[in-house]
This record gives sequence, C-alpha cells and structure tokens, in this order.
Amino acid sequence: MLSAFRNTCTTLCSHHFLNPKPYFPLFLISTQNISLPNSTSLSKPRYWHSTFFSMTSGADSPNLSSEKLEKQFEDFRVRLEESGNLKERIRAVATEIDSVTRLIYASLLLVHQSRPVAEVIEKAKSQIGVLKELYSRLSEIVSECPGQYYRYHGDWKSETQTVVSLLAFMHWLETGTLVLHSEVEEKLGLTPTEFGLDVDDYLIGICFMSNELPRYVVNQVTAGDYDCPRKVLKFLTDLHAAFRMLNLRNDFLRKKFDGMKYDLRKVEEVFYDVKIRGLAANGDSAGAKQAQGQS
Repeated sequence: MLSAFRNTCTTLCSHHFLNPKPYFPLFLISTQNISLPNSTSLSKPRYWHSTFFSMTSGADSPNLSSEKLEKQFEDFRVRLEESGNLKERIRAVATEIDSVTRLIYASLLLVHQSRPVAEVIEKAKSQIGVLKELYSRLSEIVSECPGQYYRYHGDWKSETQTVVSLLAFMHWLETGTLVLHSEVEEKLGLTPTEFGLDVDDYLIGICFMSNELPRYVVNQVTAGDYDCPRKVLKFLTDLHAAFRMLNLRNDFLRKKFDGMKYDLRKVEEVFYDVKIRGLAANGDSAGAKQAQGQS
C-alpha cells in the first residue's frame, strides 16, 4: 500500500515539472484552506464599485467636461459677434467709398467728350478730401484689432483698387506720368506702418487705369488731337515694360496684366493708322521706334 502511494506521488511530481499547466486531480486538492463566497457576496459584488471608482478617479467628471465645452463655445460666440460687428462697420465705410468713386468716375467721363481737362480734373479733385476722411475712419476701425489687417482686407480692397485707378488716371491727365505708390498713400492720408496701401491693390488699380486709355486715344483723335496716340503709346510701353520686371503668379493680378497687352495693341493700331494717313506730328519717330521694339 505504501509503495503504491509512493509511486503515485513520484509520477505526479514528475508530471508537474514537465507540464507548465499541470492538472491535479480534485481528490488531491485540499479544501480546508479555501473559503468559497456565499450566495450573498456573489449577488452583491461590492468590490466592483471600489474598482470602478479607482479607475475613474483621475478623469474629469461629465459635468466638468460639459462646463469646459460650454465655456469654449461661449468664447467663440463672443468673438464671432465682435468680428461680425466690425465687418459691418467696415462694409458701411466701404459702401461710402464706393459712392464717392462713382461720383469721381462720372466726372472723369466728361474727358472723353473733349471737355477741358482742367475743368474735369478740378471737379473730380473735390472728392479726394472726402476719400481721405473715409480712409481715416476705416483706419480707426481696423486699429481696434491690431495685427489683423489682412483678415478684413477683403472688405475694402475692391473699392481701393477703383480709387487707385481713378487717382492714377487724374494724375496722368495732369502730368502724363504714372502716380507712385507713395503718392497715392499721401493723397489718401494712409500710413504704411499703421494702415497702408496694399501693393496688389495699387498694381491692379494701375491695370484698371490702362483700360481707359484706348478709349481716350480714339476720342482725342476724333477731336483732332493727332499727337495723343504717340504720347499714350509711349506711356503704355514704359508701363508694360515695368510690369514685366515683376514675377507675377497665375492670379487676378496676372490676368489684369495680360489685359494691358490688349490695351497697348489697341493704342498701337490707332497710332499706326494716324501715322499712315500722315496726320501724326513730325516729332513722333522716336516714339514709334520704341513702340515697335517693345511690341
């Protein structure tokens, strides 16, 4: 009997060392030190409550997370309302600028009817002071949000481009030269460090101005000014050459510059027609040679 029991224990011990997951018969397991939970503890597992609260003790409660979310969107609402109010004020001033530019353009249209240039310009110049005041108001509004000039720039850039084109046309009628970027800022009372004139707005405005020159040339020739095509052709040729110095991208400014080529071609056709008919002045040979070289 003892030898049989000894052999059985030896076999089980060797099986335990060879098998990482040994199987022990239930009759060899003593249940004296094992206490099974009663039915009450199984039906109410209190240890799950303690484990759950220990896992969620470091996380935010649902109420706290909801408060943060609500506060964030409340801040967004305030910002959007302030931005909307600011845009409305800017658009109100931009609308007034547009009204003034319409008056200036209506005055300048008289130059195509062979009205005296001095008379036409004098009437148009009377509105420059109004534009200066409006841009001063616009500068004060934008100064309320420092560093966000280009965020609201789109609300007045179209009107500014029109203003530049009209000022450039008036300047050319007076002097026969191109108005400079700094001169436009001075006329409008703009400060480069605070509220200046965007370079793209200036260049696009100059392109708009060139669209008026072919019509002006045709009307002047009809009125008997046969030297006007030569002057305009020289101006447009120099302007076109200056624009070719810029590395323009495929955007709106590039499209407007491409349109300047057609303005130059129209003026060339009028000039050559006048030249062929023998109506041009004798001193225009230099201008004609320069235009042929550029085209």
